[in-house]
Amino acid sequence: MSPETYRPEFPSFETALARAFIATALVLTLGFTSENAGAQRVDRTGKEVVDTLCIACHGTGANGAPRIGDEKAWAARASQGLTGLTKNALTGIRKMPPHGGNPNLSDTEIERAITYMVNQSGGNWTEPISRTSKTADRTGAEIVRTQCSKCHQTGVGGAPKIGDRAAWIPRVKQGLDGVIRSAITGHGAMPPRGGMANLTDSEIRSAVIYMFNYGTALPK
Repeated sequence: MSPETYRPEFPSFETALARAFIATALVLTLGFTSENAGAQRVDRTGKEVVDTLCIACHGTGANGAPRIGDEKAWAARASQGLTGLTKNALTGIRKMPPHGGNPNLSDTEIERAITYMVNQSGGNWTEPISRTSKTADRTGAEIVRTQCSKCHQTGVGGAPKIGDRAAWIPRVKQGLDGVIRSAITGHGAMPPRGGMANLTDSEIRSAVIYMFNYGTALPK
């Protein structure tokens, strides 16, 4: 916006909208950080669970377990998705007892262990976030760089480009919540949560705000 057209008492729609986005993000951030963290159980990583338990069978393929690193064996199982494989691990299947023989494992730890073994066997899954412990939200920049940019950098499938306000403004005129809901449930060629299942609602919000404001310095 040029000095000749800028009116401090009457900011443009774009500026007002961007400021509202930033204010919303600030409120959400303060709200999350002020929560009482409490003493909670910390879920172990997939590698930790595998190294201390799953490796006993999956390390060598004992009792018919798919061996870690056997891409062919895991490809057939990975087609069931994380939900299907987790259900089998929770209830037990063939010679594997429920919860892999350790009833103290949380659902998240089982999901992480499965994800780790799949990834060690040719997969590319994202480790699930913990349901029992508070984790710091990733920044909008981090999420956009690792996931959203795959389409929003060049506009693949009609995705609004990062920083292209002309493309973003029509989408946010009805409110930021509508854009967030579309990202959560999926819209057009974009899958639910942008294809990154472990993104939280607040992280999706941060990513949208980042893409809208990218490369823009707001007037004071």
